[in-house]
Amino acid sequence: MSKIPRNPQDIFPEITEDFKHVFGEDLVSVILYGSGARGDYVPGKSDINLLIILSRPFVDVLDRTVDAVGKWKKRNVAVPLFMTKPFVLSSVDAYPVEFLNMKLNHIVVYGESVLDDLEFNPTHLRLQLEREFKGKVLHLQTGFLETQGKPKKIRELIKISFNAMIALFNAILYLKNIDIPRDKRRIIKALADAYPINPSVFLKCAEVKEGTDHYSSAEIDAVFRNYLQEISELSGFIDHEEI
Repeated sequence: MSKIPRNPQDIFPEITEDFKHVFGEDLVSVILYGSGARGDYVPGKSDINLLIILSRPFVDVLDRTVDAVGKWKKRNVAVPLFMTKPFVLSSVDAYPVEFLNMKLNHIVVYGESVLDDLEFNPTHLRLQLEREFKGKVLHLQTGFLETQGKPKKIRELIKISFNAMIALFNAILYLKNIDIPRDKRRIIKALADAYPINPSVFLKCAEVKEGTDHYSSAEIDAVFRNYLQEISELSGFIDHEEI
């Protein structure tokens, strides 16, 4: 049976050697991002997310990768993102939220630190935020209908969406030139200082995500409705944000 890492750092030497063996001189960087880099990794529940930087397009080395990815997937390592440095640099305008969050929370496991010097155009960031928030409102509305009002499914909908919301909150704070805390609760409070939102709604969602709440069926329904309302209002604020 494959052993689930207690800490992402535990696998760094072995996984680095595996990818060096697979890619040789084509391997530029192995970078940890996401929960493992933020410090809120939970063994057996959290995935380990890796960005692999190669010196040439992934399609050229596709066949080399299958076995290594399959091996590490059994140990809660998500299928890595494979990119070249030019791909990263040319994609920051299209995916500023994603790359900003990688930059904010990453650990260089091996090789070059390609994220540290990334810069983000405020106009690109605001446009993606507008698109993402409107999309999240539609997703939550549709998701709620699909739950058929069942509390367990509503709870799962909150859990699945919450980390993505924190990533968007980070991007809003960056856009407002506000220092971005690492802790989720402090991120929520910083956002509430910048916009007239109710932070208690998102703090309750954090409890649901972490599995530490004891909300009844009626209460979890109310948490979701308030969550959707706050996200809808934030969407409106971003829509009218001036750069």
